Amino acid sequence: MNACVEVTSMALQEEFHNYYETMVIEYITQEYRGQAEIDEMIVDVACVALNHLPPRYIHHDIDMAYYLSPKERKEMEKKVKDAVEDAIQFVYKRRRKEGESERSASAS
Repeated sequence: MNACVEVTSMALQEEFHNYYETMVIEYITQEYRGQAEIDEMIVDVACVALNHLPPRYIHHDIDMAYYLSPKERKEMEKKVKDAVEDAIQFVYKRRRKEGESERSASAS
């Protein structure tokens, strides 16, 4: 019986997702596609951005078309833009700092 519960909960997890995930991925790919510096840190940027956005869980992406007003959509787009831009700066600074620490340690 326990195996059935696991399969059911796994199936349920595939039935919904955080809509901000879609928006963050779309924004990054539209704005930064092909930029090598961003490409190598894209997953970290997406994770940091998503951790700074409120969750917005939905069953189907099409649900958002019906339930969001144009004003809400614009607000969400601005939140995504701000979160991604902040995340890029955060990840870039963190990686640069880690690189400096590694160079200092190897020089010693």
